[in-house]
Amino acid sequence: MGASQFTTVEDGKRLHKYWSSACPGCHLRKQCTPAPYRRISRWEHEDVLEVVQARLDGVPEASRLRQRTVEHVFGTLKAWMGSTHFLTRTLPRVRTEMSLQVLAYNMRRVIKIPGASTLIAEMKA
Repeated sequence: MGASQFTTVEDGKRLHKYWSSACPGCHLRKQCTPAPYRRISRWEHEDVLEVVQARLDGVPEASRLRQRTVEHVFGTLKAWMGSTHFLTRTLPRVRTEMSLQVLAYNMRRVIKIPGASTLIAEMKA
């Protein structure tokens, strides 16, 4: 059984492509593919995605917890601050922009939960 393989770059992702010369004579080919050969493409980091997906599948309540906690914050940031996209470029600047937005969100929450007068009284004490 001769297998062929080559590597290509598509949309900036490095893909490994495989196929076998045994496909035309294989008795399972009809279940596998309607084409003469089954061609398989795998991203070079696809194994990492599979590990993460397996971890998420093992703990489905983690996704629900994230939906209830973190996703609400991102939705609020987008709606309240109009943050549909970042205004800066490069990772350090985007990190800074996101940190400022989260800081403003947290300050607003700290003021809103106990109330401004309670917060001022606590700071004076």
